[in-house]
Amino acid sequence: MRFLIISHTKHKQQGDLLYAYSPYVNEMNLWLKHVDEVEIVAPVVVGKITNIENAYQHKNICFNKIPSIAFVSFKSSIFSFFNLPIILFKIFKACKRADHIHLRCPGNIGLLGCFIQMFFQKKIKTAKYAGNWDAKSKQPISYRLQKWLLSNTSITKNMKVLVYGDWGNQIKNIKPFFTASFYNSEIETPKKRSYIDKFKFVFVGSLVKGKRPLFAIKVVEALYKNGKQVELELYGDGVLKEELQIYILNNKLETIIKLKGSQKKDTIKGVLKKAHFLILPSKSEGWPKVIAEAMFFGTIPIATKISCVPFMLDYGKRGILIEPNLSVAVENINTCLENTSVLTEMSKAASNWSQNYTLDVFETEIAKLLKP
Repeated sequence: MRFLIISHTKHKQQGDLLYAYSPYVNEMNLWLKHVDEVEIVAPVVVGKITNIENAYQHKNICFNKIPSIAFVSFKSSIFSFFNLPIILFKIFKACKRADHIHLRCPGNIGLLGCFIQMFFQKKIKTAKYAGNWDAKSKQPISYRLQKWLLSNTSITKNMKVLVYGDWGNQIKNIKPFFTASFYNSEIETPKKRSYIDKFKFVFVGSLVKGKRPLFAIKVVEALYKNGKQVELELYGDGVLKEELQIYILNNKLETIIKLKGSQKKDTIKGVLKKAHFLILPSKSEGWPKVIAEAMFFGTIPIATKISCVPFMLDYGKRGILIEPNLSVAVENINTCLENTSVLTEMSKAASNWSQNYTLDVFETEIAKLLKP
């Protein structure tokens, strides 16, 4: 089988190896175990390999480079407009060669793939929609267009669309799915936490506005000022790093809040085994992998009510759901911190649920999707 991946993810080449964002590559490597040939149509960038990048594992990969496209400024829009014919041509030719077409959505390249795949109605196709599938959420026009194209069975045929969460009343080609991080062999009884003395919070994610890392800092700051013994470690890098450092210094929070930068999977795994809470007040998510990872080891997630997060947290039984309002969120968390028995049950329920979603189960489900 010749398996085609159409993705907006930026790739890097180093020798004979092809690298990209680790969670994405680690997932794709599970798909690639079951195929003979791989073609990837995606943008390429130049740079050093970072801690959050990993290499594809397959002996027969053809990398078809395309330019990145973006329409965030006049200059980028002009470049993107002139690059569109090249990208469309390459995607079309790759689809013609493929036995199975796999789209990564939402994204600009995924959107182009959504249009091109319509010319190949008889070919087997899958699409991974890694964003928020909630029809009620506010999303860019391009995202809504991708969702419409993927779910319209009159123009998109032989396609299984993998979405996060079970939204009910969906057409037959929409398949609720999940993402996993750990194998069955990594399942262990979570460490018993004490919810009486000091509380350790962690934030894991990019330091960007969409993830609201400053909000996470302000929550812990407010709890500290309310007399709680708390600390927060933030794992990740991004454009807000300097702003966050300045806020921590200006508000004299250096003793309780620390920026740890991007770290490897094993380091994060060790942190989650000990932390009391993971706080992720994102504006938008698909399946927030770090929440499932935290739950796997009994760390209680604190997250905003977006996408499938309420489902993951069983509407407050496996974690703490908050509003993006500081005083309301702090009051909600404060109430939970005062009930140690509830927190103990939350931790247990979180790990019991998350440990059902392992890479072993994930790979079995992927193998089913690849069968003709």
